[in-house]
Amino acid sequence: MKKYSFIRTAIIALAGLVTISCGRGNKGKQDRQTTVQEEKQEKGSKFLNKPLVEHIYTADPSAHVFEDRIYIYPSHDIDTGTEEDDFGGHFDMRDYHVLSMDSVGGEITDHGIALSVDNVPWAERQLWAPDAACKDGICYLYFPAKDKEGIFRIGVAVSDSPEGPFRAEKEPIKGSLSIDPAVFRDDDGEYYMYVGGIWGGQLQNWRTGTYDNTAKTPYDNEPADDEPAISPRVARLSDDMLQFEEELREIEIVDGEGNPILAGDHERRFFEAAWVHKYNRKYYFSYSTGDTHFIAYAIGESPYGPFVYQGNILNPVQGWTNHHSIVEIKGQWYLFYHDTELSGQTHLRNVKMTKLEHDPDGTIKTINVIIE
Repeated sequence: MKKYSFIRTAIIALAGLVTISCGRGNKGKQDRQTTVQEEKQEKGSKFLNKPLVEHIYTADPSAHVFEDRIYIYPSHDIDTGTEEDDFGGHFDMRDYHVLSMDSVGGEITDHGIALSVDNVPWAERQLWAPDAACKDGICYLYFPAKDKEGIFRIGVAVSDSPEGPFRAEKEPIKGSLSIDPAVFRDDDGEYYMYVGGIWGGQLQNWRTGTYDNTAKTPYDNEPADDEPAISPRVARLSDDMLQFEEELREIEIVDGEGNPILAGDHERRFFEAAWVHKYNRKYYFSYSTGDTHFIAYAIGESPYGPFVYQGNILNPVQGWTNHHSIVEIKGQWYLFYHDTELSGQTHLRNVKMTKLEHDPDGTIKTINVIIE
């Protein structure tokens, strides 16, 4: 039995959640979790927010305000019929759509296919969670994909418009690895990229500095429970936004006493889905805890960290894990996230948004988006 299986089983039973998001889960528990999902639907769960779009399945929303318009860069869920596995092979997303609206609650425009895997020379499959940035009239779409050797890299594609379409560079970003790129612009105009995700995201395979391709399961290269958890990575971007200006650095997430969060602490350790926003001159690093289904956050004094764990922004949604973004729109902060309200299936998700509030002491009020 895997070292965390009891914790994961207990959490899932309490939360009434389903299997996995973006390829991270345990196939052996699928039948039991599907039963839990069906029971939950029969009870008639109520949701705090409605899906932003219903004509396609979307997940992992990265939201930004460009040119006074709200743009959302999600992954695009499709049902490929690929058999489920613990490495996430059934999350075989093939393209990206860009969504936008002129105001909160306004009509949403789907700008169509912004980038397809067929137009990425180095990529073979699995366009997972993307992000975007615009600088000096040029917009950049950052995305993970598996290369011809099955290793996740981070690519970049360019457009003269936030809505795309985007033209992919011929090679991935040098030195890039894993998944879930998130780009943060600091007040001085510097841009930083945060990356990483364990299990299907392969970050655990980079612990020695080179990729370990001998792993038979997503858990083979994880540290022991009493060792520091695997760290996400960050690098400052080059002036042309196409490469790292420096080598990726590991990010420390620590408790209130400065001790690193441990690998066995599944309610607090980093799993995937990094995001950074700045509030009152502090850097807020938020992320998914994966198998315990929280969006947690930590606060630091630098975009490089260290970040001190604070608590949870978002409690579990309907679905296995979650992936989010946080953006300020006309003085109000919003959290973008996804669940499985439309389909009830773990790999066919829908993006949503809800208000986010900072308390006077700088902490964030925990959000519950499922109302029983």
